[in-house]
Amino acid sequence: MELPETRIQTVTKGKTSEVGPSLKEIRDAESAAREFEAMFLSQAVDEMLKSVDSGAFSGGQAAEMWRSFMAQAVADQIAGQSRTGIAQSIQASISAYSTGRSQPEEDPA
Repeated sequence: MELPETRIQTVTKGKTSEVGPSLKEIRDAESAAREFEAMFLSQAVDEMLKSVDSGAFSGGQAAEMWRSFMAQAVADQIAGQSRTGIAQSIQASISAYSTGRSQPEEDPA
C-alpha cells in the first residue's frame, strides 16, 4: 500500500511552505532504523557466538553458516522487542536531519 504524500503546510507573509517530513519519509526512517538495528545486533551476536563452545557441532564451514543464521535469528528477536534504543536513536537522528533540511529558507527581505 502506497502512503500518501502529506505534509504540514504553513502560511507566512502570504507564502505557503511545507514543514517537516512527509508520512512516507517517517515510515522510511523507521524502516531504515530498524534494519540498521537488526544488522548491528546480528554482527554483535555473531561475535559473541564465536566464543561459545558448540561441542560436536563446532568447526567447519557448516558451523560458520549455522552461527550466522543463529546470530541473525537472535538479533531479529532482540530488535523486534524495541528495547535497545538503537532504532529510536537512529530514527530521531534521521528525523532531525529531515526536518532541518525541509525547513523553508528565511527570506532576507
